[in-house]
Amino acid sequence: MTKAERDPLVIFTPSGKRGRFPVGTPVLTAARQIGVDLDSVCGGRGICSKCQVSPAYGAFPKHGVTVAADALSPVNAVEERYDRIRGLAPGRRLGCQALIQGDLVVDVPPESQVHRQVVRKRAEARAITLDPATRLHYVEVAEPDMHEPSGDLQRLERALAEQWGLEGVKGDLRTLQMLQPALRAGAWKVTCAVHRDGPEPRILHVWPGFYEGGIYGLAIDIGSTTIAGHLCDLQTGEVLASTGMMNPQIRFGEDLMSRVSYAMLNQGGARELTGAVRAALNDLAGQAATDAGIARELIFEAVIVGNPIMHHLVLGIDPTELGMAPFALATADALNLWAEEIELRLHPDARIYVLPCIAGHVGADAAAVALSEAPDRSEELMLVVDVGTNAEILLGNRERLLACSSPTGPAFEGAQISSGQRAAPGAIERVEIDPVSKEPRFRIIGVEAWSDEPDFPPDARVTGICGSGIIEAIAEMRTAGILDASGLIGSPEQTATSRCVPQGRTHAYRLHDDILVTQGDVRAIQLGKSALYAGARLLMDQLGTDTVDRIVLAGAFGAHISPRHAMILGMIPDCDLARVSSAGNAAGTGARIALLNVAARREVEALVGRIHKVETAIEPRFQEHFVAANAIPHATAPFPHLDPLPAVSFNAEQGRRRRGRVADRSPDATDAPA
Repeated sequence: MTKAERDPLVIFTPSGKRGRFPVGTPVLTAARQIGVDLDSVCGGRGICSKCQVSPAYGAFPKHGVTVAADALSPVNAVEERYDRIRGLAPGRRLGCQALIQGDLVVDVPPESQVHRQVVRKRAEARAITLDPATRLHYVEVAEPDMHEPSGDLQRLERALAEQWGLEGVKGDLRTLQMLQPALRAGAWKVTCAVHRDGPEPRILHVWPGFYEGGIYGLAIDIGSTTIAGHLCDLQTGEVLASTGMMNPQIRFGEDLMSRVSYAMLNQGGARELTGAVRAALNDLAGQAATDAGIARELIFEAVIVGNPIMHHLVLGIDPTELGMAPFALATADALNLWAEEIELRLHPDARIYVLPCIAGHVGADAAAVALSEAPDRSEELMLVVDVGTNAEILLGNRERLLACSSPTGPAFEGAQISSGQRAAPGAIERVEIDPVSKEPRFRIIGVEAWSDEPDFPPDARVTGICGSGIIEAIAEMRTAGILDASGLIGSPEQTATSRCVPQGRTHAYRLHDDILVTQGDVRAIQLGKSALYAGARLLMDQLGTDTVDRIVLAGAFGAHISPRHAMILGMIPDCDLARVSSAGNAAGTGARIALLNVAARREVEALVGRIHKVETAIEPRFQEHFVAANAIPHATAPFPHLDPLPAVSFNAEQGRRRRGRVADRSPDATDAPA
């Protein structure tokens, strides 16, 4: 083993970039050497604090490392001075001062990144009947009478019943603490915020006189990769702010099972994961309130959705049981909580509603998608696919509704791709390849013009390729005859383009400068798309159909997939392209519906009880469908709505002989279709 091979391995999240560096190298220097997006204004003098990082310790099986407690040098005098004067968040280090001592996993938080993450989860326009669980009620309360003694709270409760028909309203100690000053300041007239989703209506706040201000709610979608929130005015239904951030749990693993593994292998691991996501929710709530120009204490309610593992972790429940058969949920029911129970800083008496889960791998986010897209009300057979690290799939109509989850992996998010990155400025997001010249053109996030147009900035920095970009690139390679049906990239001689370059025993397509689409990239996408198609096909088998009438692509990533390119790859079953649409962040929309309409909560609770869950892990035909779906678009299924794809076939062995690289051995995993 060479000295370089003995040097510590450093893995940066969320980018996934890694490298080996000599002991004593500052984290900031390591980040710069391999192109990690870590900010610094003061040039490493420990003044600006822009290079803050969060090291993680413990076992990381996904990365193949165990991070010891002394993997970084001790906190030095510069960091102590900065912490004393301006304060460092617990666990944070200054990248310019922390020196690498051993194998390390280090997270670069959003505020330390030069180019902050673009979380593309907007609030979709949707007509919602406004009837929130928390409403304002102005009442006139009888003054105290020595001849008929009663408490101020009892007279307020009676006034709410008489004037608003709110029977059984209750206040608590916090109500009592604000009640008497408010009644007297308002001359026995007050406005109450009353929450009415639960066994009894609850008084959350009392203002003197007629309160003309607002009350607000937050709809939150906790994804394994991103967290999105929509701050809504509970009196008008208007979305005042939409904000999102990376899920900080990503430093413990990009996929859900790696996070469960972290909880299982590290003492207190589940608490770490819970702490990370709760801190993120508080940051998100604060950012949304700031963006909307309101005090966060005026947020009286939140609705939360997420997959089962995120659901359990935000509730402080160890997710270990979800990591192994029979994938038992702690509870599948909807929950009504106080915000303080999950350490969410909103109004002191704020209430939380968590949508029900469908099954061990189909969570509250899928329930929210079902509420938003309403396949159970459709006359047509409707396929709804929430595309993510773990795809959740719904199929059905008003007669019957099925659901399953399928482990697509992180490739669709840009992970496991050689030049992959998450959606951020500079990432290639759209690709077209001329079928004759084989020359590409592309668009990057942050620039409207295509790369071959005059308006494309000559100094534009192309940083990598995101999930939608790699989907389009591979689909375009297939239509241009650069890729055959098995997923094999041809040689320069076979494809008639010098953009196909040798790479070991295979080939890669040069998209731009050093950004290549490699054979490994194609295989990673094949694995993900095969799992997605197999899950959908399994549900179709259950309903005894070979076709669907309509397809809806949901989720932050699904919102940016080109339906045509998705079908060329065989990510989804054949369908009239005019009947394939995007629902955007359907889970977030479902959460918003439940926030703004209390009856929708009862609706989704009843709907979840009618959904039939199909467990892909125990269905024998899943593997059969998965293998057939490895071909592009598919080994056997017809795709009549697609134009015929080039009937090319590349022989990897002939290509190696032509390059003088004959090896008398069997093809390895990079030679054969996934």
